[in-house]
Amino acid sequence: MFPARVLAAVPLALVILALSGCSSVWDCTDTSAKRGEAGVRVQVEDTSGQPLGVTAEVVDWRLEPHPQVPSEGDQVHFHYGYDGTDGISGPAVDVCAVDGKRVALGCQTVHSSESRPEPDGALTGDGWLAVERPEQVAEVLLIPNDQSYERRTCEQDSKDGGGTHPPEPAGRGDQL
Repeated sequence: MFPARVLAAVPLALVILALSGCSSVWDCTDTSAKRGEAGVRVQVEDTSGQPLGVTAEVVDWRLEPHPQVPSEGDQVHFHYGYDGTDGISGPAVDVCAVDGKRVALGCQTVHSSESRPEPDGALTGDGWLAVERPEQVAEVLLIPNDQSYERRTCEQDSKDGGGTHPPEPAGRGDQL
C-alpha cells in the first residue's frame, strides 16, 4: 500500500506537468489550410485564410528554350511580381503552368525574398517551369496560400509543432 502522502501528491504532480506544457502531447494536432482559388493576380493569405496585405501577380509568360539547356526544348518562362512586402522576408506562393482545364502541368514555389526591387517599390522576378508537353500550357497561375510558414508537425515537435499548416504544395495533375 502507498502512504497517504504519496497518493495526495499525485494530483499535484499532474497539475504541474499540465502547466509546464508536458501534457501538450495530448493536445497537439496538425491540420492543413484549404487551398485558395488560383489566379493570375492573387491576394496572398495566411493559414487562416486572412489576407496578408501582399499581392502576387504573374506579369507575363512565354514558351522558349532555357538558355542553359536549349537542347531540352521549350519551357515556360514566367515573370512575376509581389507588392506590399519588403523583400527581405515574406510570403512565398506556388506558381503553376496549367492546361485549358486548369490541370497543373508543372509547379514550383516562388519566394518574395528572391525578387528584385523595382523603382516603384514592387518586387519582380522570373522563373522557369519544365513541363512534359509545353504546347498544352494555356495559362500560368498563382495559388494564394503563403507557403513560407514553418511546417513543424506534431510528430517533429509535439510541444511547439502542430496547428494549421499551408496546403500541400501544388503539383502536376492537381486541379486548380
